[in-house]
Amino acid sequence: MTRIRKPIESPGAPQGRWRLLLHEIIFEADTSAGKTFDVLLIASILLSVTAVMLDSVASINERWGAELYLIEWIFTILFSVEYVVRLATVSRPAEYARSFFGVVDLLAVLPTYLSLIVPGSQYLLVIRILRILRIFRILKLVQYVGEARLLIQALKASRRKITVFLYTVLTLVVILGSMMYVVEGRENGFTSIPRSIYWAIVTLTTVGYGDISPKTGLGQVLATVVMIIGYGIIAVPTGIVTVELSRAGSSRGLDARACLSCGGDGHDADARFCKHCGSGLESPKS
Repeated sequence: MTRIRKPIESPGAPQGRWRLLLHEIIFEADTSAGKTFDVLLIASILLSVTAVMLDSVASINERWGAELYLIEWIFTILFSVEYVVRLATVSRPAEYARSFFGVVDLLAVLPTYLSLIVPGSQYLLVIRILRILRIFRILKLVQYVGEARLLIQALKASRRKITVFLYTVLTLVVILGSMMYVVEGRENGFTSIPRSIYWAIVTLTTVGYGDISPKTGLGQVLATVVMIIGYGIIAVPTGIVTVELSRAGSSRGLDARACLSCGGDGHDADARFCKHCGSGLESPKS
């Protein structure tokens, strides 16, 4: 059965013209208006995140708390309006709302409203810094988005191997921790098997906090073995991901066109349809 798509308003209609104009300003990075909007947006994000971080400093909050609270709400209202406008300028708002940037845009404003119910949750607003990722479009670095997707593809392909690897490491630290508990005992700080497993994890990962250390000769020999194993283990996940990266190959060039329906970008340079929702794409601007 053929799916009937919801038609976009005609560009000649006033509503259609306004939607296309707002879409070009908000989503497109190839126009001067779009670049200006994105630069102002990023400046606003940096200022809002700075205000949230300063508000967490006790001495600054004591003196400027009211002003910072007001600034926080001003930015929250601005970002809320921007989010609503983004949804209004695409013909498929649900598609954009479920996209990565759509979720980040929503999370950028929710903590302030949530703070009215749960005090202190406004400090979660630092998640707004994720919106800085839009700078990839402004600086014509869309090809790096393609490389990021290639890396994600390699990680997905190697997830089973990494899962087996992590299970093996988990089994190893349980065995080594139990052995150290038997060798050292409670009198040397290894008061339980879980605490000894914690020591094994810290040692195997070469972190080495030093809060627990073996005192007996046999324990120190066992610790040496764990350290050597740790150095060998570090290379395993790196090798797994590297192999999958080489298999993934290189991706084609991407451009900065944003879909009129869902707002998605990162399409292939010769793409005619959106890879996210299937809607037709405009021809690349000359």
